[in-house]
Amino acid sequence: MTDITRHDVGARMSEIAVFNNVVYLAGQVAEVNPDAGITRQTEEVLGHIDRLLAKAGTDKSRILQCQIYLKDIADIAAMNAVWDQWVAGGNTPPRATVQAELADSRWRIEVVVCAALPVA
Repeated sequence: MTDITRHDVGARMSEIAVFNNVVYLAGQVAEVNPDAGITRQTEEVLGHIDRLLAKAGTDKSRILQCQIYLKDIADIAAMNAVWDQWVAGGNTPPRATVQAELADSRWRIEVVVCAALPVA
């Protein structure tokens, strides 16, 4: 039986949960620059993902699935420009991108990923 491991546990949610060698991240949003435009917010969010995946023992080349929520779908080209520079070439994950109302009106993007841990 495999236990669930959680990191950065808060009263409402955990930033990371690991089960059966899969890392699940909470939705990542711009915390440092919530008033920035889509390019800067995307860079920040992808940086959060890099940091959290490393904390869990994996990296972006092992992302299994990605869900991207944009406040305004018109931002998709600018977001994709940042994404295309960041994503691990040859390891692009399945991805969905939708327009959604986000919890904070300043946020332009929220990203949720799950990734595999390396085989031990």
